[in-house]
Amino acid sequence: MHNIGYRKYDGPRLGRAYARRSLYSQSLRGAYGLGRSAKSKVLPMILLGVMCAPALIMVAVTVFTDMNKLPIEYTRYAVVLQAVITLFLASQAPQAVSRDLRFKTTPLYFSRPIERADYVAAKYAALTTALFLLTALPLLILYVGALLAKLSFGTQTAGFAKGLLTVLLLSLLFAGIGLVIAAVTPRRGFGVAAIIAVFVITYGAVSAVQGVADAQENYHVIGWLGVFSPITLIDGFSSWFLGATSAFPHASGPPNALAGAVYLLAVVGIVAGCYGLLMRRYRKVGLS
Repeated sequence: MHNIGYRKYDGPRLGRAYARRSLYSQSLRGAYGLGRSAKSKVLPMILLGVMCAPALIMVAVTVFTDMNKLPIEYTRYAVVLQAVITLFLASQAPQAVSRDLRFKTTPLYFSRPIERADYVAAKYAALTTALFLLTALPLLILYVGALLAKLSFGTQTAGFAKGLLTVLLLSLLFAGIGLVIAAVTPRRGFGVAAIIAVFVITYGAVSAVQGVADAQENYHVIGWLGVFSPITLIDGFSSWFLGATSAFPHASGPPNALAGAVYLLAVVGIVAGCYGLLMRRYRKVGLS
């Protein structure tokens, strides 16, 4: 055989785990525009700033007015700023997967050594981490500010822990739903519009029906209706399992233990279902 001078690679074979970590880190960096153009950094950094600004204001008010508690509970912060979280998800979920579908680069990922499960796990974990950073950083600001204001260490630490658990579940749920929607189409614009529509329409519909139930004093129904929207699902879960104050009319969270169990099963089921749908989706597109 003619030797044309190419040398064989004789270095270390880093394998699937290294490829999976690399895909995760690059996807996480990409969610905030790191390693990309300056234009790609503008929106995620603005949204991060918008998420943190109210926390900084609340801390300043608490410190300088000697308040005996924070103006908002840790578990309520993400619910109040749900619009910002939705915009971040809508802008970054399609960025994570739609371009790979559009330019048909997924077969390159799956050629060797990475597999479909690695790709889905890395993308899901990266977007979940990006959302968690977006929602947990303001809670950290509130916690540090509360300690500076000399509020009860035990009370603030417990509230901060509950808030972190709430935003972790929110991040898992939102990331799964956003990635499933974004993976349906290679067109980023369609993905952005679809994600915003799903979150806004479901929340609007649930809120409207809850308002009707409240007007009819049917408070028992209000708690059940929260299952049908991602943000109200998290709100109901945190109010039942973590003792948080619900944003539902009359603070009508899940009305009983059965409803609370339904909220828990809904969160777990949707997260698992989204992961399964992503695996099914990438079994179909991996070789095309």
